[in-house]
Amino acid sequence: MAAHSSIEAITARIVERSKPHREAYLERVRAAASRGPHRAVLSCGNLAHGFAACSPRDKSDLAGDVVPNLGIITAYNDMLSAHQPYETFPPIIREAAREVGGVAQVAGGVPAMCDGVTQGQPGMELSLFSRDAIAMAAGIGLSHNMFDAAVFLGICDKIVPGLVIAALSFGHLPSVFIPAGPMTSGLPNDEKSRIRQLYAEGKVGRDELLEAESKSYHGPGTCTFYGTANSNQMLMEIMGFHLPGASFVNPGTPLRDALTKEAAKRALAITALGNEFTPAGEMIDERSIVNGVVGLHATGGSTNHTLHLVAMARAAGIQLTWQDISELSDVVPLIARVYPNGLADVNHFHAAGGMGFLIKQLLKGGLLHDDVRTVVGHGLDAYTVEAKLGMDGIVVRDPVQEESGDPKVLARIEEPFQSNGGLKMLTGNIGKAVIKISAVKAERHVVEAPALVFNDQQELQDAFKRGELNRDFVAVVRFQGPKANGMPELHRLTPPLGVLQDRGYKVALLTDGRMSGASGKVPAAIHVTPEASDGGSIARILDGDIIRLDAAQGTLEVLVDAEEFAAREPAKAELAGNEFGMGRELFSVFRRNAGPADLGASVFA
Repeated sequence: MAAHSSIEAITARIVERSKPHREAYLERVRAAASRGPHRAVLSCGNLAHGFAACSPRDKSDLAGDVVPNLGIITAYNDMLSAHQPYETFPPIIREAAREVGGVAQVAGGVPAMCDGVTQGQPGMELSLFSRDAIAMAAGIGLSHNMFDAAVFLGICDKIVPGLVIAALSFGHLPSVFIPAGPMTSGLPNDEKSRIRQLYAEGKVGRDELLEAESKSYHGPGTCTFYGTANSNQMLMEIMGFHLPGASFVNPGTPLRDALTKEAAKRALAITALGNEFTPAGEMIDERSIVNGVVGLHATGGSTNHTLHLVAMARAAGIQLTWQDISELSDVVPLIARVYPNGLADVNHFHAAGGMGFLIKQLLKGGLLHDDVRTVVGHGLDAYTVEAKLGMDGIVVRDPVQEESGDPKVLARIEEPFQSNGGLKMLTGNIGKAVIKISAVKAERHVVEAPALVFNDQQELQDAFKRGELNRDFVAVVRFQGPKANGMPELHRLTPPLGVLQDRGYKVALLTDGRMSGASGKVPAAIHVTPEASDGGSIARILDGDIIRLDAAQGTLEVLVDAEEFAAREPAKAELAGNEFGMGRELFSVFRRNAGPADLGASVFA
């Protein structure tokens, strides 16, 4: 089916806006690709260094130019549960490469931090910028010019976006992303949330909280709620970087290993040495990016991708805007309910039909561009399948079921959970912001209340503990943008604001910081730009100013006389305490050069 007329129109607008940037990008990609297998340009000394540690067979193969060499970029570490399974992937990939007459080498490792560990801690102020550091680290690995294709091992929040930026920066190389899968289901997410809220109220202690958290995050694999990590996996599949059906298969299973082998072999099959050359920079185009945004809306995905998708697109010369994202939300219905937008976790989503069912429904509704390139060829119809393990240990794919395995988790396109994606841009005299309302009750989509201003999240926490917040208010938490302190996530605010909302108060959050994919039932206008540290109007708000947040109309206003508001001197914050410790001094150059949130909050902007 042809894409929806509004999706076609928005895509055409992106194409036109991007044209000069995209054409220059493609010219660079094609020039790099035209030089052929790149080991030919290396001197004997260069090449000898490049394969010195290889086996005799691999050295012999790499001495010529006819055997493809696969570069592995890995974000393995064994502190992140999602990335711990990657420890065993390089040997699997090397074996698969040899089976098809190729070679595979680990080209480089990239940092991978866990936002779950750094949440509310100083290290969280490195989190967003780790995306750009990951892109640069991957670039260093691939700069050795030894490779005909690359596979990328990464899952979590900033890691996949950073790897995508790197893959598109080396857009002349084919790139396949290899997931490791989610951990098995533990304590239900709604029960975990209940215990967190009880802890915030002082009704349970730390021991009970730690027990609940440990039962939720209990083994290898991705956290099972639908935050940024699992939104990343959805994006990689719907944009064609994953093999069909690969995203949500649990680690440590025969099917997971078979999918990893298949991905390595497929990467080697699409190099310039074969007949299916699929350079990443040519494969990903404006239609692929729009498909990613559509998938984000249809699943109620992470607000972090209003930053990451913009930055990823720009790496390919594509100029995506918040306005594009917001307008796509208006026409894409929500057809998946996964926590925090529902009670299910990603394992339930996968069992209900997963990505295959989701893509089939979106294609049925004309909401995706089917005429795109992917790592398996042309068209998204190849992704309307379920991956299984065949009798001989290889992956087989069956057409996805016609009906959802659980209509409470995955809906048919004709009967969506809501008519729009719930991720909106807000504009007004405070600036631009984004809001995710897919988990916010309709009666809370409009909040008008006095401002209470805080310059960090701890100030709000302390006020809550002192009992000073039992009222209607909009919490203005500022100086949390990329230039101020790296734009940390502010999830420590979720439990107290949730408690206050449950007590019957009208509350909302307004911040130039982030709330990520786990933002839930409290209305939150986030990523406000211009940020307070960049002279933004959020720095002019005073306690008691009436704030109107209207997600229905897409507006965000401080109801103060315009002349008076403009005349106010912006507040200043003491940020010296954010400049040192836990590596923050190493990232001062990032803070100084960070672009605005609506351009991806990137140092590459």
